[in-house]
Amino acid sequence: MPILVPPHIPPGRLSSSPQPSLPVEDGLLLRPWCPADAPAVLSAFSDPTIQRWHMRRADSEEEAASWIEQWTSAWYTETDIHWAIVRPGTEGRDEVLGRIALRGLIPQVGYAECAYWVLPAARGRGVAPLAVGTVRRWAFDEGTGFERLELVHSLVNEASCRVAAKAGFPLEGIRRRGNLHADGWHDMHVHARVRGDGQPG
Repeated sequence: MPILVPPHIPPGRLSSSPQPSLPVEDGLLLRPWCPADAPAVLSAFSDPTIQRWHMRRADSEEEAASWIEQWTSAWYTETDIHWAIVRPGTEGRDEVLGRIALRGLIPQVGYAECAYWVLPAARGRGVAPLAVGTVRRWAFDEGTGFERLELVHSLVNEASCRVAAKAGFPLEGIRRRGNLHADGWHDMHVHARVRGDGQPG
């Protein structure tokens, strides 16, 4: 069956090159995950807040390392893109502050969903909005080619709502019973930006 609309992001546009590292304001960096980050991932998924909204935990560094392998492979299958949010250190000893990802890529229409978490020690410092803004600019760059990014969170996750606003993602509506958490169904706020929205206010 012929497809009448060519893919918005052609296959291989992303995976034909190594996943980029992206500089962030305030001296931060988004870089691909590496095996040495496994202790930080284990620590993150021991945090009750991260467990609540991401609905999983890691029980060992080995399990965390396996997740990092999956995150790395996702770039080459063009299904997700995962970066560590770090403050670069000397001799490769970066301080991992959090994670930012574009999940559920649909290259045919240039769509992805933003997801993130920040370790407790780095919260309240604007890390998440800076990371989301950096990924947004990269995704809408002509060489990358995304057309729509969504940021979705539970209505009771007020911290994520503030991140969305600071990163320039206006609220579009509510997805009723949009996700099942450990405490039951949650209605979800849907924030989004599309190419051509202009600079965030």
